[in-house]
Amino acid sequence: MDGLNKTIGYINDNILWGIPMIVAILATGIFISIRTRFLQVRKFGTAMSSTFVPMVKSIGKKKNKKANTKTVSQFEAFSAAISGTVGTGNMVGVATALIAGGPGAIFWMWVSAFFGLVTNYSENVLGLYYRKKDKKGEMCGGPMYYISNGLKLKWLALIFAFCCSLAAVGMGMVQSNSISGTLQNSITGKTSVLIAVITGVVIVLLTALIVVGGIKRIGKVSSYIVPFMALIFILMSIVILCINIVAIPKAFGLIFANAFSVRSVSGGFLGYVIMRGMRFGFARGIFSNEAGLGSSVIAHSASETKEPVKQGLWGVMEVFIDTFVVCTLTALSLLTVCITSGVYDFTDIAGNANNLSGSAVAPFAFTQTFGTFGRVLFSIILPLFAFTTILAWAYYGEKAVQYLFGKKGDIAALIFKFLYVGLLFVGAMVKSDFVWAMDDMFNAMMALPNLVALLFLSKQIVEVTKNYFARKRGEVIMPMLSAYDDMNKEMIAELREQEAQEAVEQEQGEQTEQNA
Repeated sequence: MDGLNKTIGYINDNILWGIPMIVAILATGIFISIRTRFLQVRKFGTAMSSTFVPMVKSIGKKKNKKANTKTVSQFEAFSAAISGTVGTGNMVGVATALIAGGPGAIFWMWVSAFFGLVTNYSENVLGLYYRKKDKKGEMCGGPMYYISNGLKLKWLALIFAFCCSLAAVGMGMVQSNSISGTLQNSITGKTSVLIAVITGVVIVLLTALIVVGGIKRIGKVSSYIVPFMALIFILMSIVILCINIVAIPKAFGLIFANAFSVRSVSGGFLGYVIMRGMRFGFARGIFSNEAGLGSSVIAHSASETKEPVKQGLWGVMEVFIDTFVVCTLTALSLLTVCITSGVYDFTDIAGNANNLSGSAVAPFAFTQTFGTFGRVLFSIILPLFAFTTILAWAYYGEKAVQYLFGKKGDIAALIFKFLYVGLLFVGAMVKSDFVWAMDDMFNAMMALPNLVALLFLSKQIVEVTKNYFARKRGEVIMPMLSAYDDMNKEMIAELREQEAQEAVEQEQGEQTEQNA
């Protein structure tokens, strides 16, 4: 196992997550940002007003009876997608990045996320534009569809689907491993085989019960758990930062100083600290927000919304919440508490903390600030986040396998579910470093075909985006809702019916307010 772990680590550090991958991710994000005139900046306010405002207004409302029972609501699709992103990557992953890459890794995480905003937007636009209905009438989409039907490269779509199925297994094992590690540290403070076994069994049973229900059940469960847990985590993190407010400037100083440190080792022309920070910042950033992987768009594509751009704006907020809010709060909480308590010297963490695990470091800020209550609370929050991520990736893997095996996809997907659930138990038992390294490798393998598609389909992204905002300005033009003429006509009719119904509901609401 140690030999295999070293081999995978070498491949990740020198090939898959070396300079070529960093350049590919950055170049794709920069290229699309320029082509869309930095949409992530220009339309950020629109993204906020068209996602969270309607979400708040819809709380307590019953779902439209005429809604397609084969789809999920925009928010349920968003919850399923963000449940795949907001998980251990935001907590254990950030801690791991700090340990292995130093505080500078957080800066590079921000850089990847800034361009990831528009990358994720683009994935969602293409995902909905090229999605299709399967034989059950359910909407299916993802990079395999826009690679195959947009780029006309079936073989590359199959490669993506294969890598996605492997990445799904790896991601599930990582989440299971993090839940197990967190509970072991919280309950006994050391490795416990008994706790690992019990944790693995519970995860397997709960996952099996939910994934049987498909995207609708996953979206429903996620829409209950994710917002509640995210709110608790954000509030507790803000309290930690308020208590350690004097250390915040120094924490930011460490992040920026380490991001551009020029200390070098033999052969490290960019400097050892910079390269470690970039490698783990980009790897953990993408592990967390998934921008560039093309995974979350599989959930977004099941949305009932007809407009690709609308769901694309949900993608912008997904990355923003995941990295700029949750990951940043995690990093600042850990840094400020460590600075205040003097427990670790974060100016040289790559050298001083090599033997620490992310699972052990992640709850430190909560435990140091709130004592036993903080440790218990963290031991509840992280497993719930990780569990929803397990559910989301079960769906991603299932859809990838269905696409991969074509007509025999349903049988293959059923077999995949059994394997996926069974390997969750293995993930709870094995060494954490191996699981993280393995999933980093699968993520990189999945990202490459998707990045190629985003680059070569960027013209389509721009056209669909311009079409949507032109119609919002009042221009009378044919909506671009689907790449297929028959589906486009069908969706246009459904969109007009939906808009007419919304207009009636708005008028009734205004009348009710006037009467009141």
